[in-house]
Amino acid sequence: MSFSSNVKEELSKLPVSGYEIVLAELSGLVPMCGILSYNNGKIFLEFNTENPSLTRRVFTFLRRYFDFNCEVRNVKSKQLKKNLYTISLDEDSSKVLLDELKFIKGENVFTRNYKPLNLTQDVLGKKAYIRGSFLGAGIVVDPKKSYHLEFVCNNLEHAQFLRDNINYFNLGAKIVSRKDNLIIYLKDAQSISDILSLMGAHNSLLDFENTRVIKDMRNNVNRIVNCESYNINKIVKTSYNQVQNILYIKEHLGLDKISDDLREICLIRLKHRDISLGEIGKMLKPPLSKSTINYRFKKINNIANKLRGDLND
Repeated sequence: MSFSSNVKEELSKLPVSGYEIVLAELSGLVPMCGILSYNNGKIFLEFNTENPSLTRRVFTFLRRYFDFNCEVRNVKSKQLKKNLYTISLDEDSSKVLLDELKFIKGENVFTRNYKPLNLTQDVLGKKAYIRGSFLGAGIVVDPKKSYHLEFVCNNLEHAQFLRDNINYFNLGAKIVSRKDNLIIYLKDAQSISDILSLMGAHNSLLDFENTRVIKDMRNNVNRIVNCESYNINKIVKTSYNQVQNILYIKEHLGLDKISDDLREICLIRLKHRDISLGEIGKMLKPPLSKSTINYRFKKINNIANKLRGDLND
């Protein structure tokens, strides 16, 4: 199973604390995976999902809290190569549930209410609404690959309301268009960790955090290794140039012709070609700072360049 499927599996088995929480979760589910159909003035509601655990959860809600007689169908999709589950409600049950969720505005059954404000007034209601939305059309990428969690919507009012409820918890969710859909997404690892927690996916959260720690450690090690490699390469390149200058001076002028302080570091560099400027400074008596050693090598470089210029002339 994918990481996203594991999260939904865990959320689908999460116990709820009462009727209002069930309604809040269903209010998140209906606009995500609920389908409304109209036939001769009659309205019908059904839930479509690929997740068998979610199917059992919705069916349990509808039977236990509403005593609805629901029809459950399982169809194998040849195109998607997946099982598709459908929970169908009759006309009376559909009207009752839609009325309880305040999903239909007034008497006009064609006008949908994407803002269940009455069910999302408190923190528990908001969390249940977000959980239902994720179960209906949410995706979270395996943290081993990248940090990304999203909700897929097809209505701007709905997307904005869901985003605002997510951002009530300061998670920084944003909306972007993708083909005919609107995507509410999170890309920050800490925000994804927080939303898994508030939805109630605590086991998945532990897996996410474990992976995150390992990735961060590997990234830190890679940064350290890259930094060390860069520093070593820099030392090697600098040392090579310094040695070439010293040898040039030795051949065309003689090291005995330069000052004692410059000659001293020249001899150290020729003997120790793989050490840093700071290490050269520590070998002197008294020790000198890295900046002082660097300044003296600049003087040596100037002498070598002047000699090269004189010879070219």
